[in-house]
Amino acid sequence: MTQKGHLITKVMPHSIAEEMELEAGDMLLAVCDTEIEDIFDYQFLMEDTYVELLIRKRDGEEWVLEIEKDYNEDIGIEFENGLMDEYRSCRNKCMFCFIDQMPKGMRETLYFKDDDSRLSFLQGNYITLTNMKEKDIDRIIRYHLAPINISVHTTNPELRCKMLHNRFAGEALKQLERLWRAEILMNGQIVLCKGVNDGKELERTISDLSNYLPYMQSVSVVPVGLTRFREGLYPLEPFTREDARSVLQIIHHWQEKLYREHKNHFIHAGDEWYILAGWEVPTEERYDGYLQLENGVGTIRLFKNEFAKALLEREGDNRSHSISMATGKLAFPYIYEALEQIQKKFPGVKVHLYEIRNDFFGEHITVAGLLTGQDIKKQLSNQELGEALLLPSVMFKNGEKIFLDDMTVEELEKALQVKVNIVKSSGQDFLHAVLLEEPEQENSREGGKYEL
Repeated sequence: MTQKGHLITKVMPHSIAEEMELEAGDMLLAVCDTEIEDIFDYQFLMEDTYVELLIRKRDGEEWVLEIEKDYNEDIGIEFENGLMDEYRSCRNKCMFCFIDQMPKGMRETLYFKDDDSRLSFLQGNYITLTNMKEKDIDRIIRYHLAPINISVHTTNPELRCKMLHNRFAGEALKQLERLWRAEILMNGQIVLCKGVNDGKELERTISDLSNYLPYMQSVSVVPVGLTRFREGLYPLEPFTREDARSVLQIIHHWQEKLYREHKNHFIHAGDEWYILAGWEVPTEERYDGYLQLENGVGTIRLFKNEFAKALLEREGDNRSHSISMATGKLAFPYIYEALEQIQKKFPGVKVHLYEIRNDFFGEHITVAGLLTGQDIKKQLSNQELGEALLLPSVMFKNGEKIFLDDMTVEELEKALQVKVNIVKSSGQDFLHAVLLEEPEQENSREGGKYEL
């Protein structure tokens, strides 16, 4: 039988792999006489201090390499596919799915729905459990992969089938019990839809999930994102200010109860709820170490605290320059407040702050990360921009200077006749960017870790 093999695309300089004369183009066939299904098998088998690799060289010759190394030491090779397997797409048709609310004609990768447990572990993606077989759960438990991030939405089996448009979605909830009994750390997510899984259903879900403490270590509640491209989809309505306050009252009640019992607030509200309700975001202690930053939970509090600390440590001066900054509706008041504080210490620094309306996806989408180049271009044309335009890194495709609509930074710079500076997420980086300074390396956090 022909072995599958995994193509090696890079060998790190001065690594064990280089010493063993491995090269890009070689194929890894097995580790310790075991064929590798994906990255989890590889990482698990490569932990030992002694491993045997079966390699097929580019000329077809097969080598058996015996390697002695430190425990869990990386030998220095990269593969053609980071997962060492095909990505698994989502089979659900969720009533709230953002991808189903995208217009046609955007780049192909934006339409891929992943529901891959391996990406949950490697990249923090959330999975529904509906795409998993028993062997997938077995492997998570055997390798003790954690944390696993799970899109729960509701613990009512019938309602979950309806929300995910999958008749097996309720049955999949039973996997939570298996993971809990195996002591696998989990984080949960609830996308709240008005009149569907809110109110008493939300109470039920929080109560049920709290039974999985301490291994279900946190659960976030975020409002459904509604674009203007919902024709033919389930009729969902946006939440009102009163709705947001009702949601927060439920969450705060459970936070207080569970903290008394478990010293864990457990259930957390996305920042959008506080903005919509007109309430101040909680103190840092309420976020239990910011376990749900990627879901927009605690981003405002973290930014405010980081920025306040960074500004407190600085002495003001007489530097003078004029720049501009653009962000979404969600972050605008907090950015405005921070800029006012900067100007007290640095009166010569002038920043023109612009709130960009999301015409592309619709006014209900308020986060900066879903703004497009064309909206920024249109709304900033003929505006005063100064010597540089500052944009948050969450607006761009990972590692590239490309907006969601495929406009490049270079195209925007040419259209607006201004240099664009991309600002990373942290409060420290924000201050450095406004002052036109290079960020300190230890303070820099990659964009996308959390979004403001």
